[in-house]
Amino acid sequence: QVQLVESGGGLVQAGGSLRLSCATSGSIFSINGMAWYRQAPGKQRELVAAITNVGRPNYVDSVKGRFTISGDNAKKTVYLQMNSLKPEDTGIYYCAARRGRSFAQAAAMYDYWGQGTQVTVSS
Repeated sequence: QVQLVESGGGLVQAGGSLRLSCATSGSIFSINGMAWYRQAPGKQRELVAAITNVGRPNYVDSVKGRFTISGDNAKKTVYLQMNSLKPEDTGIYYCAARRGRSFAQAAAMYDYWGQGTQVTVSS
């Protein structure tokens, strides 16, 4: 089993920045891909950014140039740096992990999930 715990969410004004963290524990040797999803009220959960052990990170078009996904193996933590935040970035942000080696967009392809952290961007 793998445990994921997100932190770093909060309330920020438009144009501001936040850094989300996802601390991992458990059988993390089995993990080959990590991702951040978000879910806005009344909307489906969408992939924001994903990273694998090989290959470049992937981002949804709406956050390209503003968000950066990265990992720190020593700290067993994945980050999502969010700059130039917009009100439409508001939602619950979830960290996800998968055993598969290739990039995956569908939430069903991820095996483990965190509890989520709220991000609210005010205009």
